Amino acid sequence: MTTRSVLLVEDELGLVLTLGDRLRAEGYRVDSATDGNRGLDKALRNAYDLIILDLMLPGMGGFDVCRELRQHNVSTPILMLTARDRLVDKVLGLKLGADDYLTKPFEPDELVARCEAILRRTSDGARSIERFTLGEIRVDLRRAEVERGGEALPLVGKELDLLRYLAEHREVAVSRQELLDRIWGYSSEVSSRTVDVHVVALRKKIESNPKRPRYLRTVHGVGYKLSLD
Repeated sequence: MTTRSVLLVEDELGLVLTLGDRLRAEGYRVDSATDGNRGLDKALRNAYDLIILDLMLPGMGGFDVCRELRQHNVSTPILMLTARDRLVDKVLGLKLGADDYLTKPFEPDELVARCEAILRRTSDGARSIERFTLGEIRVDLRRAEVERGGEALPLVGKELDLLRYLAEHREVAVSRQELLDRIWGYSSEVSSRTVDVHVVALRKKIESNPKRPRYLRTVHGVGYKLSLD
């Protein structure tokens, strides 16, 4: 079983030690930061399976850290911790991209249970991948960078999200409806033409011959599949 990695961003040293020991006892690999700026830097530079983020932090607060991570297309699940129990704070945290919210004080067992629940919800059969190549195209999903020969290829709209989802489900045929649900959040009555248009646009950027795609292939009767080098 693969060891899960957790970044704990918390300024209470006693809590860092207590939670760190508890998570390690459950088999997690734990890294930590005691202020928001350092936590953001670590989350942008390293790959984690889960981020436990305190709301009240020195320097950059938890809301700002969460916002910055999502704006940088870091999709790592976030469990937010706070001494505040106001509904407005919980709603704001979730709207900024947090996956769950835990109010202090809490029992370590509850935190572990919530971590496990988040990881079950967010795994969904996906296989984490941060960097890969498609011929001469270099993709770095953590930094949201796509390059050919050192020159940036700007992906617009949902193109990067589409590429990320297909890469996480590489070599698997993904239906148009699944892509609509997971990337656009659309219901079943919405036309799958939305996906087709984005696939055509993405092929023009990553395929040497978009009319005969090597990597982003159509699986007739199903949807699309991404094959990596």
